[in-house]
Amino acid sequence: MTQENIKDLERELWDAADSLRGNSKLTAAEYKDPLLGLVLLRFAQNRYEDARIELSKTLPVNPRTGKQRDATKDDYAGAGAILLPEKSKYDYLANLPTGEDIAEAINNAMRLIEAEYTDLAGILPKSYQEFDDKLLRDLVRVFNKDAVKNAKGDVFGRIYEFFLMKFSMQGAGAQEGGEFFTPPSLVNLIVNFIQPNHGIVHDPACGSGGMFVQTAHFIKNHENKSVNEAITVYGTELKSNNTRLAKMNLAIHGIEGKIIESNSFYSNPHNLTGKCDFVMANPPFNVDKVDAKNKFLTEDDRLPFGAPLTGKGTISNGNYLWMQYFYSFLNETGRAGFVMASSATDAGHGEKLIRQQLIESGAVECIVSIANNFFYTRSLPCHIWFFNKGKKPTNQDKILMLDARNTFRKVSTTINDFDEEQKQGLTAIMNSFRNTSGTLSVGEESYKENAWLAEHFPEGVYRDVEGLCKIVSREEVVEQDYSLTPGRYVGVTADIDMDFDYKSRMQEIHYELATLNTEAESLMELIQKVEL
Repeated sequence: MTQENIKDLERELWDAADSLRGNSKLTAAEYKDPLLGLVLLRFAQNRYEDARIELSKTLPVNPRTGKQRDATKDDYAGAGAILLPEKSKYDYLANLPTGEDIAEAINNAMRLIEAEYTDLAGILPKSYQEFDDKLLRDLVRVFNKDAVKNAKGDVFGRIYEFFLMKFSMQGAGAQEGGEFFTPPSLVNLIVNFIQPNHGIVHDPACGSGGMFVQTAHFIKNHENKSVNEAITVYGTELKSNNTRLAKMNLAIHGIEGKIIESNSFYSNPHNLTGKCDFVMANPPFNVDKVDAKNKFLTEDDRLPFGAPLTGKGTISNGNYLWMQYFYSFLNETGRAGFVMASSATDAGHGEKLIRQQLIESGAVECIVSIANNFFYTRSLPCHIWFFNKGKKPTNQDKILMLDARNTFRKVSTTINDFDEEQKQGLTAIMNSFRNTSGTLSVGEESYKENAWLAEHFPEGVYRDVEGLCKIVSREEVVEQDYSLTPGRYVGVTADIDMDFDYKSRMQEIHYELATLNTEAESLMELIQKVEL
């Protein structure tokens, strides 16, 4: 099946499933998990059938009986499949007689799988009684077409990700909309920049597990290993529904991993401080209710530079807690890539002191400015930060600044992303900096094969480009008062972004101003208490 065929199938299945929901009384949030559960069941049978054929060719024959032994659950796991009970097979559900209770049959199918696979216990949706009989039978038929039954490889993983994206665009089940799903363009950029191809991979704010899925794609495309041979994944997620989505997502893609439901501000459930080869995350921005007096937080070994306290001893937001977690999880050669609010690159007071120490550690490798409208349900611009504790000595005091605010493809009036040439071009710049070679290339191809690269770097070697990129020294950063905003270094173009969300940015600025005013009042109170 070609990429275009897969895209056509994704759209066809989504249109059919969404049309069924549109004619029901269910909201997108009520519909999301049960629908994704059916995708899991269909995919599980596809993989089961493939594994059954494969095992029939490889299982040993008992020399005394002349019969091949029965396949076990471990045999199927080794073949990347689940050993399905008969009543959990999609074919059984699709062929259920009209008089049978199909909702209870699907609920039971989920229970039987959970009983066999404890990692999925309590995770699979079992609320199909909320669907009317006709809607449910029509929905089962959607995923029982020949094109779906014959789909091989990672096609269903792609379908699952596509459905997650579409639900995210509808704001299904997320208070701020889309919090369980990071747009593929941003995840791809993080994965391509840090190249997570071995060891321990951790996401302490894992949402639906998209970072792990893209890592699996990266390994498949670049390594001669299976994903479970190459890496071990660990995720932490605060919200129960997102944790379920992540576990289902890993199961869909055949990724073995440990996902724990917990609050990363007050726990370190995997005990991975100093152990991770790669950390990736899109944490919630500007969380303002972190308890500075929480005993765990005051003793947390993941905060080597201290908590970002205000004058009143509170924590105005969690951004610089997250950053220290990512830094502390890394081993001596580890790399991290994470999405962060734009305000964090210039934040003052306690946050500035932490940023200064991060810069002085030499671990900050690259900052990328991202245009607005990359997220599906919020339009604020953001930055992607990259840490690397294994920098080459020549790069120890250098940081690559990339301003990609004018680098995007307009998908619609409200959505932007990177096209393939832009993703490859930005990755080529990063690789050139990290390897200190200066040469720009896209895999085995010449830079000339990439029009975006050829336009900005006509000689095929890295150079600072006004408005796009600059390699800066630590001394330059000190001169800019430890700001890590790329626009301060690369220069800016005169273009005005007519789609920029000025209202949201002003709200963010008002929030920062209110914080500064509160701190100023606190300092004034202290000064007035001083006896002369």
